[in-house]
Amino acid sequence: MTSKQADLNVPLCNCLALRQAARHVTALYDRHLAPCGLATSQYSLLAVIRAHPGIGMQQLSERMVMDRTSLVRAIKPLARDGFVQQAPDPENSRKLVFSLTSAGQAKYAEAHACWTQAQAEYEAGVGAERAAAMRAELRALTQNGL
Repeated sequence: MTSKQADLNVPLCNCLALRQAARHVTALYDRHLAPCGLATSQYSLLAVIRAHPGIGMQQLSERMVMDRTSLVRAIKPLARDGFVQQAPDPENSRKLVFSLTSAGQAKYAEAHACWTQAQAEYEAGVGAERAAAMRAELRALTQNGL
């Protein structure tokens, strides 16, 4: 057993254990998404914006569970690369709404194939039922709090 593996077996606080797991899973997805030129966080943004065209900053921030400053930093490269467009909200011109461009739709489709491979590898490792149960528990925690 390597020292890294031994460290992972030490009883940890819940926060540290969740952060370690998140980094481990993110690395798996990042590896699969790298050939598409996206990080996991960028793919997730494309997926949420695609599912909710015209989504506002506040709603996007809530769905991503990200503060607005981090969200703006994450969207900038996607907008710069022509995948996401931002426009004034038709109901309140002081607010922005986001949607995918045609290039963003194409990038999402390309990246979705890579994401599907990552999803399959993850579920092969932990089991489909266990993965579904973990997603449900994590969603409940995210949506309902403690």
